[in-house]
Amino acid sequence: MERHQNLKSRLPLYCSFGGLQLSKEPHFDDHQMITVCCCCGTFLTKKLQAFPGDMDHSADASGLLEGSDIGSQKERVVTEEEWLQKWEMGNIGFHKEQRHPLLQKYLDVLLNGRSGLRIFFPLCGKAVEMKWLADMGHTVVGVEVSEQAVKEFFSDHSLPYCEEPVPEISGAKMFQSTSGNISLYCCSIYDLSSSIVGKFDGVWDRGALVAVNPCDRQRYASLMISLVEKNSSYLLVTVSYDPNKHKGPPFYVPESEIKSLFGNCCEIRCLEKVDDFSERHRQWGLDYFLELLLVDAVCLALCNSSSSASSPGSVAAVVQTLFSGTLALHQAGQREEGSCCKLVLSIPVNSCQVKSWQRVGKARQQLSRGNYHPARNAGGK
Repeated sequence: MERHQNLKSRLPLYCSFGGLQLSKEPHFDDHQMITVCCCCGTFLTKKLQAFPGDMDHSADASGLLEGSDIGSQKERVVTEEEWLQKWEMGNIGFHKEQRHPLLQKYLDVLLNGRSGLRIFFPLCGKAVEMKWLADMGHTVVGVEVSEQAVKEFFSDHSLPYCEEPVPEISGAKMFQSTSGNISLYCCSIYDLSSSIVGKFDGVWDRGALVAVNPCDRQRYASLMISLVEKNSSYLLVTVSYDPNKHKGPPFYVPESEIKSLFGNCCEIRCLEKVDDFSERHRQWGLDYFLELLLVDAVCLALCNSSSSASSPGSVAAVVQTLFSGTLALHQAGQREEGSCCKLVLSIPVNSCQVKSWQRVGKARQQLSRGNYHPARNAGGK
């Protein structure tokens, strides 16, 4: 602990668009981590990892989950046939007849003052919020494996609809309201792609991530990221309970895993935690059950450019990401600090890398003034 305190007193200061601001010779340490915005290069925070031998790396630091965090759920698999049977037997306690209070409370976060959005409902069932948002003038798209659920949605709301096959997906159907503002795909969510359904300005994920088999979460997250527009809003409802007392679904998804799944392309905040414990949960053997509403402010502008770097954790990779991101913003006329989405990247630095960061800082300053020329500055001077 004393080593940590001593090192904290030697941390340098960071500023926006200016790189490192050093009043004296810095003392970098290999275990120091800096967090930067990959869109504008702003240094957002300064933090330390634990030194090797001090303590075990936490799930938040490593992005990995220990099996004990999710109990026996880690190996749990619910088949498509089991979900279909739940609908056939009416075993749908997960369906809510009323609009979700957290969506009503935080609707402005999802819409962000915008109108006419395309909003996606993954694993939608017959969610009543779809009709509600469509009535506001938004276009709603959902996906659900149960045809019964889809048809019940339209009948429950007395909405006429048409049915047609989806050419790109064998056996899939698309049910669309005659007004055209609600389209529900009946197929596996993993059969969807942006070429089929387009991209979305917002996502309401309640009962979706928590229903996905734990072994499929990375696949699910990657798909969801591919389906959203830059600067979209993703409202995610998860649940918290002791996973050793209930096998799920809904599955317990630790916040550390959510950050691991979405943190590279999203700024994640927990908006509210609500006690949702009921007799149903008591019958499961639980003694508490919480709902958590998180918002993921999504930006995907640099996912491709950052992944193309030679080594994800290297200075070269970060320099490439910073240059490509700042150049893109400069060309779009969006150099104002804070106008980007705060897509962040944490990287280790050491004393050998100071000059590299100073050169990046100088380039960013030139970019902010509109006089950076890559060819002229290729030498990094």
